Amino acid sequence: MKAAVWTKYGPPDVLRLEEVEKPTPKDNQILIKIYATTVTAGDCEMRSLRFPLYLKLPLRLWVGYSKPRGTTLPGTELAGVVEATGKDVKLFKEGDAVFGSTGLMFGTCAEYLCVAETAGGVEGSLAIKPANMSYAEAASVPFGGRDALHFLRKADLSPGKKILINGAGGSIGTFAVQLARYSGAEVTAVDSRAKLDMLRSIGAEHVIDYTQQDFTQNGVRYDVIFDVVGKISLLRSASSLKPDGTFLLANPWLSQRFAGLWIRITRGKKVVTQTASGSTQDLLTLKELIEAGKLTTVIDRSFSLDQIVEAHRYVETGQKQGNVVITI
Repeated sequence: MKAAVWTKYGPPDVLRLEEVEKPTPKDNQILIKIYATTVTAGDCEMRSLRFPLYLKLPLRLWVGYSKPRGTTLPGTELAGVVEATGKDVKLFKEGDAVFGSTGLMFGTCAEYLCVAETAGGVEGSLAIKPANMSYAEAASVPFGGRDALHFLRKADLSPGKKILINGAGGSIGTFAVQLARYSGAEVTAVDSRAKLDMLRSIGAEHVIDYTQQDFTQNGVRYDVIFDVVGKISLLRSASSLKPDGTFLLANPWLSQRFAGLWIRITRGKKVVTQTASGSTQDLLTLKELIEAGKLTTVIDRSFSLDQIVEAHRYVETGQKQGNVVITI
């Protein structure tokens, strides 16, 4: 089968397309024929190992210290069809259209993938694909949708509350805008000028071009400030948060973690810096909202599998709106 292969850390050119052996499912495994996967900012960070120092060592220990161990296939999101199952598999059957993610097991930038069924479900997470989504659309839901869902649950949003989402135009942000609006909150979305019309179209009531306006100077105080991209100064932004407000930090750098601790102690504000770990139940929640017409996905561009390097290059420009899909 064809697959993108990742043999060392570095720029997009470290990826290459190769013929590798098609996996055969074990008794407890599901063989999925993959129709679509994605390239996220997280995929690019993992490929280059461009992470804060406190994350680099554990990630090297997990994936490989000087280079990825063995033949590592990148990619974490997928949509496809169950082609075969081992004799012990109970949750899925041949022909099921599915979507999900593999997390740090990777492997979705390939024509086929095996995942194991466990007592708690499957490795990573997997669910039946939303009936009203294409494979390309469904593949772009698990990462951004579940992370947005995870953090917004911590915010306890309700009608009338104000939330500002910084970095709203990417994978997590576009789902966060829609989920916040679904909760009845008043949404302000911050990103580059090119993304503002798209953000309005998915429900943002107010938009800010960060290159032209500093939201900390607009006099508005928010119940929640959700920094998706790890770029805001918490100390400067604290005055824009209501006394009982909440900071949500999806990708905090070490400086934000220290600033968050200081703000908790000195100002009594809630600062959430957790790492999201989505579940199959989260996928099912998102599927329900999608099939009810309450949630959609934003796809910027689609690439073929043999354009994996170009896809990574494009994502690294920071210009993508929503999601970048790889069709297989």
